[in-house]
Amino acid sequence: MLFRSWDTPEGLQLIKDLVPHCDVVVENFGHGVLEKRGLDYDSLVALNPRVILVSVSAFGRTGPWADRPGFDGIAQAFSGMMHMTGDPERPPSAVGFVIADSSAAVHGFAALGYALLHRERTGKGQHIDIAMADVMFHLSEVLARYDLSGGTYRPTRMGQHHPLVCPVGIYRLPEGWCILMCLDRQWPYLVTAMGRPDLGTDPRFNPSAERAANQAELVPQIQDWLLSFPDNDSVLEVCRAHRIPIAPCLDPVDAVDHPHYIAREMVRRVPDPVVGDVLIPGYPFKFSAQPDLPDLVAPLLGEHNAEVLAELLGHDADAVAGLEARGVLHHTDR
Repeated sequence: MLFRSWDTPEGLQLIKDLVPHCDVVVENFGHGVLEKRGLDYDSLVALNPRVILVSVSAFGRTGPWADRPGFDGIAQAFSGMMHMTGDPERPPSAVGFVIADSSAAVHGFAALGYALLHRERTGKGQHIDIAMADVMFHLSEVLARYDLSGGTYRPTRMGQHHPLVCPVGIYRLPEGWCILMCLDRQWPYLVTAMGRPDLGTDPRFNPSAERAANQAELVPQIQDWLLSFPDNDSVLEVCRAHRIPIAPCLDPVDAVDHPHYIAREMVRRVPDPVVGDVLIPGYPFKFSAQPDLPDLVAPLLGEHNAEVLAELLGHDADAVAGLEARGVLHHTDR
């Protein structure tokens, strides 16, 4: 359903009439918007003790920044993610995907599953407060290193190669770029694959702390080896055979035709009533009991007004048409 105006008494009452029929309410309004209209959690739970309210916002519903607006890039910046992304000699950079928006939605979905389980056991709903900034900050793994170093290690953008773990970094391939990630366990695999057992005993590169300290000497040798292959597939196959973690840096468009993503059903075309078929990423959750992907058709604005109000509140077609005519509900054919 799509409400055109919930500031009218009629529109507000319609929402409140629907609350007792709802399992879950999801909202991402600004600070105080729900409270102003009597639709905050305390008001909703008075109408339906079993309702679960999922609130997603930039900074959450508590704290001194709760009233500030924000979007994906704001959360990336405030969480420290931008500070850790890009070249250390250049300004901070945003991640190219809408990672804060999407991750906050997935966190909300995950929390909702536990809230539903809690309700099944107790009969009570609850309020889930998801902040995009919290979600991004939660992804940080550098705080422990800073703390354990006594403050001597200051996390910053690492650029092409990791400053503390080598060889972990971005390398050229015969065709494009890749990331190679060899930790202590994989280091012997790499020197074997390279046919360079001498690297495995060279004191400049053993143990791992020495590899990091002397990576300016080691990285070019690995780079030359990677470029000695005729094509990417040859590199990737040798690394696969030796259990060396490596992956090409794919353009998202290149991923569309990649056999792995196709096999994982991660590339889909879904119908859209306005623009026709649309190419989208697939569904990342793989459930053994529900192996088939759900049908996805984005509804038109207000498409299900009549259906929802008839089923839940007993409104007939004339009543719904009247609500639309008075501007309480919105409906569009395109």
